[in-house]
Amino acid sequence: MTTTAKPTKIDIYNHVMPPAYLELVNRHGKEPGMVRRMNSLRMLWDMEARVKMLDQWPEVRQVITCAVPSPEMLGGPDVSPGYARVANEGMAEICRQWPHKFPAFVASLPMNNPAAALDEMDYAIEVLGAKGVQILTSVNGSALDRPELFEVFERVTTKHGMPVWMHPTRPASRADYPDEDKSQYEIWQVLGWPVETSVAMARMVFSGLLEKLPGLRLITHHCGGMLPYFSGRAETLWAQLGSRSIDGSDADALKRLSKPPIEYFKMFYGDTVLGGSSSALRCGLDFFGADHVVFASDCPFDPEGGPMFIREGIRSIEDLDLDEKDARKLYFGNAYKLLGMHGDC
Repeated sequence: MTTTAKPTKIDIYNHVMPPAYLELVNRHGKEPGMVRRMNSLRMLWDMEARVKMLDQWPEVRQVITCAVPSPEMLGGPDVSPGYARVANEGMAEICRQWPHKFPAFVASLPMNNPAAALDEMDYAIEVLGAKGVQILTSVNGSALDRPELFEVFERVTTKHGMPVWMHPTRPASRADYPDEDKSQYEIWQVLGWPVETSVAMARMVFSGLLEKLPGLRLITHHCGGMLPYFSGRAETLWAQLGSRSIDGSDADALKRLSKPPIEYFKMFYGDTVLGGSSSALRCGLDFFGADHVVFASDCPFDPEGGPMFIREGIRSIEDLDLDEKDARKLYFGNAYKLLGMHGDC
């Protein structure tokens, strides 16, 4: 960067868990390891401690999302709408109490109940002031390109004009190999989550979702999963889609698209949550472009329980020595445009 001033930094993807929602997780969580992890992270639910920690970076403002497990992971379609309401009202209250630190929140939806998800979206945005919605890369293992979910993407895009945050999910119970009963060494998360992000993106592209909704703005966690780093492979092999299929029917997907598949992948946004790796971030920037990358921390899921990913995320951007214009886009300019917010840009 060419200036020593500290610009505003909008941390667009980090996590909280309102205390009332944490109680639901403790009662209904299906993954004991995940429940244990949520309770161990003070900065996730103790907002006074979180605010004190953030005082280290007075220029950082966090747009908060609810941590996994999502409402549909806690219960069936009859109860998940109520769980989503608890999460959203809790996050809205956090923003009301500390508006300078947390200027906005992202709504959780009960995605196993599409009709209720639409109602909750409208309520969270129109009544509580949410700036978008968060979905996971699957609905309890079911693909996001199912027809009954299309209206969720359509409404947030065409009615509300707001973005979608997509968070990866894959349980520890999904084994690494068919002859095992669970994943080992937390491979399900460390490697499995970027895979899940990439798979969800591909299903959206080839199902024609982005063709039908070109205005959809979707923020991918961890800078697009695998796509930036395997973009050459993705571009050349998917150009031959159908050549490895028995009946070649997959090639029909290409006929439904008006441009090469790789161009749709570049329509997504990627965040800077890469564990502080500036080389990985460089790759993500080269793929998405500076207009489609946003600063984010994944706070508080780091070895220090909060500050490390903020500090190292900033360092990873500074290490790239971007020109001032591009650095400002990453830190706040792109976020302001996505959120429809105004500030010192």
